Amino acid sequence: MEADKNKKNRPNKKIFIIAGEASGDLHGSLLAKAIKKLDSSIKLFGMGGEKMRQAGVEIIFDSPALAVTGFIEVLKHFSKFKEAFNLLLKKLGDIRPDCVILIDYPGFNLRLAKKIKNLNIKLIYYISPQLWAWGKSRVKIIKRFIDKMLVVFKFEEDFYRQFNIKADFVGHPLMDIFTDYKNHKPATVKLSAYEEEKKIALLPGSRENEVERILPIMLSACRIIQTKSKGAKFLLARNSVVKKEIYLKITEKYNLNHLIWYEDKTYDCLNACDFALVCSGTATLETAIFLKPMAIIYKMSLLSYLIIRAMIKVPYIGLVNLINREKIVAEFVQFNARPRKIADYALRVLRNADYRKEIEAKLIEVRKKLGPRGASERAAVIILESL
Repeated sequence: MEADKNKKNRPNKKIFIIAGEASGDLHGSLLAKAIKKLDSSIKLFGMGGEKMRQAGVEIIFDSPALAVTGFIEVLKHFSKFKEAFNLLLKKLGDIRPDCVILIDYPGFNLRLAKKIKNLNIKLIYYISPQLWAWGKSRVKIIKRFIDKMLVVFKFEEDFYRQFNIKADFVGHPLMDIFTDYKNHKPATVKLSAYEEEKKIALLPGSRENEVERILPIMLSACRIIQTKSKGAKFLLARNSVVKKEIYLKITEKYNLNHLIWYEDKTYDCLNACDFALVCSGTATLETAIFLKPMAIIYKMSLLSYLIIRAMIKVPYIGLVNLINREKIVAEFVQFNARPRKIADYALRVLRNADYRKEIEAKLIEVRKKLGPRGASERAAVIILESL
């Protein structure tokens, strides 16, 4: 009886989650649900998007407002980043959470971490920045300011260990979403099953500047494929974070006979396709989980590219290739992101069954390395135990 009374009188724990892009919003929402499942009394606050809001997080600042990539693009939106930074610091001081969870988004989150530490609040990093690919100097910031690292790739444990930083591998939360999808698969758009009617998915990113740069390249490649593959169908995965008008303005310039839209149904799109054109990022892992061959495409402003190229210390940019440490699928980056080259590669894969099987076998290896389902729950347990 006395224990129940003490529990009742104990103030509710408060957790602050900071995610700055569509994938972070997704992972933040899964983590929030897992935390609430373990302890419904915990109050959640943070920066994120609609998914985190629906998961029960009180959103202090909407992260879609910060959805840009590239150094120059960030500078153009500097006032918005500064507004978010200052507002979050003020709210953190007011709310005084028991811990702050940072999700990826290193340019913003690592700067914020330095300030949060001055407030004497526990800091946990979930979904590690890809410091093993670039910016190893930032490991010093992790070591000094972050209390716990929760990583989603097994090799990240080894990376942090060499710097005497303890990191716990929890697995990748995408495996949860994939498992749930396969168990409760919704109806997809009905497509013809004729052998010659190849279906190609287009995943052009989750930020406006990505879609504006990458979707035209994808559509140009599709137009070439259309002339060489009878009855080819093109499946466009639209993320509602990006205004529909942007997609419409771009797609109306291209004469594609069979362009089918998937509104916020990326997994339906991947499930239905034979091949995918994918913007570099989390979407490459989602495509790999579905064991679909792909071409990874990326392009940014020239100055941003030159800066980032000088920083990157790994041979690939695609997570699929990085995880297996080999070139499983082709990458078409910046000057190499040419529609004809992309179309030729797509057709070569689609027309060669043995090559497709070879790629699929490698993608199975990638999927195994993401760990079993339950990543969000494992992360939530560690976080609650640390309070």
